Amino acid sequence: MGKKINAFSDDALGTMDATALAEAIRLKKVSVKEVTEAAIARAEKVNPELNAIVLKTYDSALNESRLNTNGAFFGVPTFVKDNDFIQGHPTQKGADAYISKIAKKNSKFVNQFFASGVNCLGKTTLPEFGLICSTENDKLYTTRNPWDTDYTTGGSSSGSSAMVASGVVPIATANDGAGSTRIPASCCGLVGLKPTRDRVYYMQGTETLPVNIAYQGVLTRSVRDTITFYTEAEKYHYNKKLPRIGEVKEPLKKRLKIAMFENFSEGQQGYMDEDTWRVQVENAKLLEALGHTVEIIKVPVNIEEMTLYYVTYYGFLSYMSINFGLISQGVRVDKSKVQDPFAHSLANTFSKRKFKLISSVRSLVKAARETETDMFQKYDVLMTAVTAKRTPKIGYFSPELPGDELVYRGSDFATYLPLFNISGAPAISLPLGVASNDMPVGVQFVAPHGQDKLLLELSLELEAANPWNFIYG
Repeated sequence: MGKKINAFSDDALGTMDATALAEAIRLKKVSVKEVTEAAIARAEKVNPELNAIVLKTYDSALNESRLNTNGAFFGVPTFVKDNDFIQGHPTQKGADAYISKIAKKNSKFVNQFFASGVNCLGKTTLPEFGLICSTENDKLYTTRNPWDTDYTTGGSSSGSSAMVASGVVPIATANDGAGSTRIPASCCGLVGLKPTRDRVYYMQGTETLPVNIAYQGVLTRSVRDTITFYTEAEKYHYNKKLPRIGEVKEPLKKRLKIAMFENFSEGQQGYMDEDTWRVQVENAKLLEALGHTVEIIKVPVNIEEMTLYYVTYYGFLSYMSINFGLISQGVRVDKSKVQDPFAHSLANTFSKRKFKLISSVRSLVKAARETETDMFQKYDVLMTAVTAKRTPKIGYFSPELPGDELVYRGSDFATYLPLFNISGAPAISLPLGVASNDMPVGVQFVAPHGQDKLLLELSLELEAANPWNFIYG
């Protein structure tokens, strides 16, 4: 059995979430310097075993004059996932194959994030190109789950989830192209919202994609921290085509009609194991006890077809990454150094199906739109598993496995996630359960396009009704 890694202590950070920590700084109960030094000490204590940090910017973090004093998270320490640009630093995107350059400026999202007043300590790990849902790379790093170091953090926002869950920082950036925010949130007992498409700034280089499936966001330990981030993000940049989230201070009052996907038969893709299904049922009962109506329904799409279409599209993204790098940012790739068989297998799938790319994309968009339209005509919110299986041990997504096997395992694990990357609907993972091996289990809630506020209000209600475990508890 692995170790539980706990960085929490009675230092300046304590067990505070980002909101409480920022308030303590404003009231001068603790200083930015004290908080920063405490976070650095925590990082140095636990990172040798977690392997979550790829770049340390400790010296600049100690210079608080850089920070936005008007931001709601002024002085709160954080990390940025290493597929976003920070001025003056390289971006490796989890890949030894990238011939990285020093960024001349921050990405738009990083600027939006920094406007909240956070203090960046460095950059965190992700798997090669951010494609697979676990960071396991013997040459670069294998990122381990602080709840038990024998287990994966999930991915691709692996390092950020490890840093937040272990208590090094209360908030860190994440992004989600097929569950990369929601999966690590579930595996590490965190809150992870994939917002409505274009709610915050897009990831650099994704604006030219046929369908933008990449969503920027954050991982936190509390719903209110997630709310505060998006409230602050709207102050910096607001998409007038979407309803504002605004300040969400109270749990949901309206009672909802909620659809819950039934389980597949054992052996089918997306079959939920005993722990995952049990957590779904337990939370359905909780929702009904709170006065909501929960109805179990069949999954409204053909999962095998959707998976093939999505793998074709994801294969296109992998093919472009391997062969052309980040063209829009002038970052090249050394193809000879691409290691992950998952990336190669996806690219090979695209090569075999490249003439079906357009039809695959069209089929994906059509299915996603029809599902969302039909679903939300009858129901207010959809409830599903985040991952079909409980958190696996390191090795389940090992790069030593054949690429086709990794593609199958990844598709099966993340069955319930990509549909909403295509549709653009907001989806959140909440740590509402515990597996028989004592690892966290997340539950996903999905709302209609633009209704992020509804999800967050419901999340506040569930957080109060079923408080989740923390690693220091």
